[in-house]
Amino acid sequence: MRCLRSFIYHRENKTFFKTILNLIEMKFLTWLSRVLVGATFVFSGFVKLVDPIGSQYKFEEYFSEDVLNLEFLIPYALPFSIMLILVEIMLGIMLLVGYLSKTTSKGIFFMMLVFLFLTWYSAYYNKVTDCGCFGDAIKLSSWETFYKNIVLIVLAVLLLANNNYIKPLFSNKFAATSSFLSLIVFSGIVYHVITHLPIIDFRAYAVGNNIKEQMMIVDGEDPKITDFSLMNQNLNEVMSEVLGKEKVLFVVMYDLEKSDKNGFEKIQEISNMAIEKGYSVYLLTSSMLKDFTKVKRKYQLNIEPLFADGTVLKTMIRANPGLMVLSNGTITGKANWRDAEKLGL
Repeated sequence: MRCLRSFIYHRENKTFFKTILNLIEMKFLTWLSRVLVGATFVFSGFVKLVDPIGSQYKFEEYFSEDVLNLEFLIPYALPFSIMLILVEIMLGIMLLVGYLSKTTSKGIFFMMLVFLFLTWYSAYYNKVTDCGCFGDAIKLSSWETFYKNIVLIVLAVLLLANNNYIKPLFSNKFAATSSFLSLIVFSGIVYHVITHLPIIDFRAYAVGNNIKEQMMIVDGEDPKITDFSLMNQNLNEVMSEVLGKEKVLFVVMYDLEKSDKNGFEKIQEISNMAIEKGYSVYLLTSSMLKDFTKVKRKYQLNIEPLFADGTVLKTMIRANPGLMVLSNGTITGKANWRDAEKLGL
């Protein structure tokens, strides 16, 4: 009888400790998934938050006829990108602080389902070579992004299944307050970068970079700029000549029809001032010459036109019109037309 009781005791004890061990392991896996998924969502959201217009261009690409054939959504690409960016970064914050954990886990899971489909579609059909998941900060191939999303959705399922282990950080009040304040701050950042320029520039055309050097192969690495070209009215390539000048001001309007007409008066003022100070001033556009001629006459612009690829111009500066100052090919200043005086010309 004593042996039987001892056997039952040790068996129950073993089962109890095994249950505790499994519980600890599950809590740790949930905690690890919470940190990894939360940090990924915050990072991914932040690098797009500082440049929402870049995400707008990416959604326009997804909505195009050649990809999802949802062209009727293109006019709404910017508000859609802003909404998605805020949702993404807020889900990451809310997961990390433990606010509304059940709702947050569901939101992350369904968002990952959408991302998983889009990245699979892009990779399988070779439609969008860069999904823009990490903005311009980190470039991943379509298949790399798809595999990354498989890992994230597995972690999202684990979070959803073990939601009861996700507790608020410090307290419910702290989780709610920090989430609310984060939303206010992030919304303010979005407004600022849309009306001015991205607060962090991850692109090859950032201030301090030399365009000619960015087009070179260095230490076996591919050039960061491969499609920059400037054509004059006679369709002659003038890139080398222009980038060799000491004082250059680019007025960038990738599409004259879509340019903010409120900025034309300021463009006229700043371009005339630059010419007086010895700058060579060029209007860079992908529009037709006849469209430039109409704009030049209407707004009395004293600017010579140069023609370039629209996608390149969108990459150069997130403003339409935008201003870029160069010295021997090195970018020394960039500004939205609203901040023209900050260039110090």
